Amino acid sequence: ADPACKNRPLDLVFIVDSSRSVRPEEFEKVKVFLSEMIDTLDVGERTTRVAVMNYASTVKVEFPLRTYFDKASLKEAVSHIEPLSAGTMTGLAIQTAMDEVFTEEMGTRPASFNIPKVVIVVTDGRPQDQVQGVAASARAAGIEIYAVGVDRADMQSLRAMASEPLDEHVFYVETYGVIEKLTFRFRETFCAVNVCALGTHGCQQVCVSNGASHLCDCYGGYTLNPDKRTCSAVDMCASGRHECDQICVSNNRSYVCDCYEGYTLNPDKKTCSAMDMCAPGRHDCAQVCLSNDRSYSCGCYEGYTLNPDKKTCSAADVCAPGQHDCEQLCVRDGLSYTCHCHQGYTLNPDKKTCSRAITSRLVTTEESCKCEAIVALQDSVTSHLEALSTK
Repeated sequence: ADPACKNRPLDLVFIVDSSRSVRPEEFEKVKVFLSEMIDTLDVGERTTRVAVMNYASTVKVEFPLRTYFDKASLKEAVSHIEPLSAGTMTGLAIQTAMDEVFTEEMGTRPASFNIPKVVIVVTDGRPQDQVQGVAASARAAGIEIYAVGVDRADMQSLRAMASEPLDEHVFYVETYGVIEKLTFRFRETFCAVNVCALGTHGCQQVCVSNGASHLCDCYGGYTLNPDKRTCSAVDMCASGRHECDQICVSNNRSYVCDCYEGYTLNPDKKTCSAMDMCAPGRHDCAQVCLSNDRSYSCGCYEGYTLNPDKKTCSAADVCAPGQHDCEQLCVRDGLSYTCHCHQGYTLNPDKKTCSRAITSRLVTTEESCKCEAIVALQDSVTSHLEALSTK
């Protein structure tokens, strides 16, 4: 037996079916099971006392609770048990246990000792008598009944005789060849110290000792499934499971909080505060950042226009149509401009509009003489031409 487990003191009675349906080699398997069960028990006059009953159509008390108080003697006695080979009077066997075994004369300790009275029935068939009423009387008398069914055992009858809860008191194995595996189940059931240390508790994650029994539990972030043994991951970000002000992000078996765009997580790692989206390093505007509720937009300095990417800026054409107030000509000057006029016009004092220029000048004496000489020459040439024409 595992030294981590000392079973609680019991008055334990095995009731073994040896009817005709149990073949000799199968009955030998039952005896191996009994011996292995004895090995797991803390046997002694003041700890666990063991009795064995053999039944078919009749019932035989192989040895009562007062006979053997050491494992070697018990196992030796078990090895000599022979099958009875007729009938299946399970109800009669339970009644005989009440009348002839669970008595102080046969070794049962007084009620004042508070020693549990336990019966383990092993059968592979259907009872040929009424078992339900007898079993109910035994349970009412304080006897805890475990029913072990093998192969063709009638499950309804097993449930009728077993104590509640049934899922902890009714066991079934396919053949006598594997009945030994129940040893571990009973060792866990009867262990009074550190049930979870045995390693056979079946809990997927956490085992919690509970006196002579145990409960299964799960790690943080997991919840126990309806089978009370396995665990499933829970959604830590489900409503009511987290403390995040805005956004919850699942993180393995836990979670972390986050914030909407335009907000920043506070030092408490739960709540959020609106942040300045135009603070240095928070935006990608080339020139001007304009805060806009939880976002921002970009702008440009005077003389620049926003490019199609809505982030960068280009110098504006201040002389483009509609961009200036010059009446005639616009001339760019860096990021500014000046107005000019067409030839024959002058710029007005407003520096924007133009007026037609007025030009007048005096004819000099020299220019006058040149004109007279030209006229005289023209007259002389004309006269000469006329004379020639008359000849």
